[in-house]
Amino acid sequence: MEASFIHRSYTHRMIRLVLFVSMLLAAASGFGQTMSGAPGTKPGAPPTSRWPTQDGVFRIPDFRFGSQQFLPELRLHYLTLGTLHRNAAGHADNAVLLLHGTGGSATSLLNPIFSDVLFGPGQPLDITRYFIILPDDIGHGSSSKPSDGLHARFPAYDYDDMVRSQHEMLEEGLKVDHLRLILGTSMGCMESFVWGETYPSYMDALMPLACLPVEIAGRNRMMRYMAIQAVKQDPAWMGGEYTSEPIEGLRTANEMLLIMGSAPLVMQKAAPTRAAAEQYVVNYLARADAATDANDLIFYMNASRNYDPSRFLGRITVPVMWINSADDFINPPELGIAEKMVQQMPHARFVLLPLTDQTRGHGTHTQAAVWKDYLVELLNQSRR
Repeated sequence: MEASFIHRSYTHRMIRLVLFVSMLLAAASGFGQTMSGAPGTKPGAPPTSRWPTQDGVFRIPDFRFGSQQFLPELRLHYLTLGTLHRNAAGHADNAVLLLHGTGGSATSLLNPIFSDVLFGPGQPLDITRYFIILPDDIGHGSSSKPSDGLHARFPAYDYDDMVRSQHEMLEEGLKVDHLRLILGTSMGCMESFVWGETYPSYMDALMPLACLPVEIAGRNRMMRYMAIQAVKQDPAWMGGEYTSEPIEGLRTANEMLLIMGSAPLVMQKAAPTRAAAEQYVVNYLARADAATDANDLIFYMNASRNYDPSRFLGRITVPVMWINSADDFINPPELGIAEKMVQQMPHARFVLLPLTDQTRGHGTHTQAAVWKDYLVELLNQSRR
C-alpha cells in the first residue's frame, strides 16, 4: 500500500509539472487568445491549450443506426486526460465525459477559456483527480463522417446513435463502467439529456449547458433547415457528389450559423463601426468556408431532427445542474420551456445566467469562469 501511495504521489507531481510547463508553452505561443481562428486551430473554431492528452480510436464493426442503415465499421476518435481510478469494488469512480457542440470536435473543449479554468491543479476537474474523456462525435472531427468518402450516402445519424456509440466506446474500449459526471455543451447538452434517460444509473451527475430538452422546432429548426437547404439547393452540390465545395450554398449556411451563435453585446464590442462589422463577416466566412465540408454540415445540422427527450425526463433521477444564458439566441429564455421541463426531473436545478459582460450568448457554455461555481456545487452534491 505504501509503494502504491508513493507511485500515485509521484504520478500526480509529474502531471502537475507537465501542466505547468504546458501552460507556459501555451502562453509563449499565443494559445491564450480567445478570438476565433487562432494559429494552430481549425479556422472559425476557438484556440486550444496544450494539455497532455492521449489519443485513442475505438472501432465498432457493423454498427447499425436508428435509421436501420449501417456501417461495416464505425470509427470513434477520442482524447483522454488523467488516469482512470477504480474503487474497491473495481468500478470506475473518477471518469468525466465532456461532450462538444455541433460542428465541433474533441479539441473544442481544450479552448483555454474552458480547459484552463477547469483542468488545472485545484480546479473543479483537476486532471490529477479525474479521468477526462473527450470524444469526437459521429460525423465530427476524426470520427467516421460523410466526407470520408460516402458523402450523402453516409447513414443519417442522430443523437441516439451518438450516445449509444459513446456508451459502447466507454464500456468496451475504455473499460469505463461508470461516470462521475457528464457535462455537455450545446449539442453535447442535448446528448446529456439523452444519456440521462437511456442509461439513468450510469453517471453520478449531469451538467447540460445551453440547450432545451424538447423537440427542435420554431426558429431553431427553421434556421437549421434553411442552412441545410441552402447547401442542397446549390447546383454545385450535385446530390453530395461535388468535386469542389458548393461555395454559394455553404456560404449562406455559414452566415446562418454566425447569426445563430451570436450575441448583440459581444458583436457590438467586436465590431463597433460599419467597416469593422463588414470586415468581421469577411474574415469569419473566409475561415469558416475553408474549414467546412458541405456534406458534413448537412448531416450534423440534421442530426437533431428527431431529438425530443421531453417525454422521459422523469427517468433522470441523478442530480442535474442545467444552465442556459439569457442572451442565448438559439435557446431564448422568453420561451419559458426550461422552467416547465426542469420540474419533471426530481433532482434537477435550472439556472438562467443573466446577461453580463462575461456572457457570450450561446457560447457562454464554454466560458467556464461564468458557471464554474455551479459545477463545484454539483460535484459536492453528487459526491458518494
